[in-house]
Amino acid sequence: MRTDDFVYDLPEHAIGQAPVEPRDSARLLVAAALTDHRFADLPALLDPGDLVVVNRTRVRAARLRGHKHGTGGAVEVLLLDRDEDLWEALVRPARQLRAGARIEFSGMAATLESSPERGIVTLRFDHPPGRVEELLATAGEVPLPPYFRGSLADPERYQTIFAQSVGSAAAPTAGLHFTPRVLAGLGERGVEVTEIELNVGVDTFRPIAAATLDGHEMHAERFKVPGAAAEAIAATRARGGRVVAVGTTVVRTLEAAGAHGAVSAGSGVTDLFIRPGYDFQVVDRLVTNFHVPGSTLVVLVAAFIGDAWREVYATALERGYRFLSFGDACLLDRAA
Repeated sequence: MRTDDFVYDLPEHAIGQAPVEPRDSARLLVAAALTDHRFADLPALLDPGDLVVVNRTRVRAARLRGHKHGTGGAVEVLLLDRDEDLWEALVRPARQLRAGARIEFSGMAATLESSPERGIVTLRFDHPPGRVEELLATAGEVPLPPYFRGSLADPERYQTIFAQSVGSAAAPTAGLHFTPRVLAGLGERGVEVTEIELNVGVDTFRPIAAATLDGHEMHAERFKVPGAAAEAIAATRARGGRVVAVGTTVVRTLEAAGAHGAVSAGSGVTDLFIRPGYDFQVVDRLVTNFHVPGSTLVVLVAAFIGDAWREVYATALERGYRFLSFGDACLLDRAA
């Protein structure tokens, strides 16, 4: 399949540049009937016995601005993942950096362990990982999406109300619409909520550069499925309820952990690239935002609802829905 098959025209004015308040006042398009709602209506759109699965990851203050030791040249780093004391990061300007280079930040310094490849490097800080996490709270910035031109008075607005485990380079944005009011409504409706973790990585920022989907190498991301979540999914299946994933990160986690139908508790790393023709084993419904043209996220949506994705997106644009991270949402049913 060609990447161009998943591109659509996204006018700049359709990109959400400010979060709405309250969170659950965002619009919600139900794809099956193309009907308009507010996110606060979500409980009424689900059935008793359904299970909503959210991502409890927390966005790290992962953007660092520093300079190259010796030359003073400005360097920007976006931390993506940590493996013991080594960090994977996006850097720029990548062309001016090589393995062994030293980068100095406010109260921190790191050495590049590898030369940039597609803008990504491995680096090692002078401090142990625990100390680095502490320093990032003051030296780093929460990395807002590159297409977001506004500013946030409160950085917590880019965290979901479920955010607990620090580890993501971006927010699982479908979860940004949830409020205590929505959660209470789900409980009253008889809809359960459970949590998983997936640390959002570089593919959230990187478009598909290859001409075909076969040429795209999916970035690996760490995930965790707690025992309580695996048990809740099994119980939902047993009673005939539906599994409702909140965001593409939840879809990838559940499908990676449930490749044979039953979701297993535990931790792992997934580079699962969900595209048309994929046989979904776990997720029945999907709550998600409207995504960047030609991205792996649009490809996932196309795999989930088939060719109808174009009509859904065209309808959302025609009706003035806001797109991308601070945009509105849609509720999708898996195609037969």
